[in-house]
Amino acid sequence: MEEISIHIEEKFRGLVDEDWVRRITQQVLKAESIKPPYEISLVFTDSKTVQRLNRDYRGVDEPTDVLAFYMLPQQKNEPSFILPPDGVTHLGEVIISYPQAVEQAREQGHSVEQELALLIIHGILHLLGYDHEQPEEEAKMRTRERELLEKVV
Repeated sequence: MEEISIHIEEKFRGLVDEDWVRRITQQVLKAESIKPPYEISLVFTDSKTVQRLNRDYRGVDEPTDVLAFYMLPQQKNEPSFILPPDGVTHLGEVIISYPQAVEQAREQGHSVEQELALLIIHGILHLLGYDHEQPEEEAKMRTRERELLEKVV
């Protein structure tokens, strides 16, 4: 069982293709050797909502493009969550600011779809423990993002 929950805020419906998001999510998880049963949620919302979440949960009162709220331990020495009786790997939630994606696509000179794909990949990699706080971690994450982007776009 793979449960991919996708919520697109009403004002962005028709701008984000749910089936496309599902396919990218499946491809990324497969490439990262995540096998069903798993559960993941993706939300496409406005910049104000993402900024509020960034402030409330990360203490950073600034807009951002993507947030990832993970359920898996992020460090090797972090205790593992005990799997629920259903045996499902609960990966977490990726929240994407659609307006921020549009702005970044314009700045980068590529399509909104390419930017959304990159943000989906970026968010999922965070759920799986990738990070970019240190230069070597950032290099590893950026390389993996490029590899995955080539596969899904």
